[in-house]
Amino acid sequence: MVENEIFEHAARLFAERGFASTNLQEIADAVGLTRPALYYYVKSKDELLARLVSSTTGDATAELRKINRRADLDPTEKLRAIARASVLRQAHHPARFQMIIRSEADLPAELSKSHEAGRRAVLNELAKVLDSGIRSGHFRPQDTQVAALTLIGMWNWMPWWYRPDGRLSADAVADQMADMAVAAVAQHSQRIPETAGPKAALALLRQDLDLLDRLIGE
Repeated sequence: MVENEIFEHAARLFAERGFASTNLQEIADAVGLTRPALYYYVKSKDELLARLVSSTTGDATAELRKINRRADLDPTEKLRAIARASVLRQAHHPARFQMIIRSEADLPAELSKSHEAGRRAVLNELAKVLDSGIRSGHFRPQDTQVAALTLIGMWNWMPWWYRPDGRLSADAVADQMADMAVAAVAQHSQRIPETAGPKAALALLRQDLDLLDRLIGE
């Protein structure tokens, strides 16, 4: 679709040159359109930026919420699915994420506010999965906000180093990074309780206290 081509070329130019240093004529030239033809799809550079930012953050939030609502997945499976989806999104549209990072200072007030709300929504959805995993005993007790920000930072760096023509496919990289995300927070397999809830967490805490007593007594 022509509209998708416009988005991809605009994102690439905004990422390479910055929003302020890119004009609509350059975007039209990159797509192979005249400037009047470009106006059929977008009315201004500001509108193009707004649609790019909104779709990028909005799609990410919607996908995480969809995964989070799945009753057939346990917390570990949800985290793995979220990590894979996030990595693949970065791999398929790297310029969009580079563009957002480079253009954040140029975002109009309302768009900046919307973008920040989208970022918080992504963080909150991931934190919910981590919190659920801690409560069920699948993940180690830890600050979920710190853990969520660390994982997001890991896959948000991908657009700067991943190359589609490189040694590994996007799926292979997504699988490895999903494994790393789970490993970063996972409880030792021997300590995952059979049931979830406060009693399970208390049982793990008692195990830790028993171990601490033994170590102190040695």
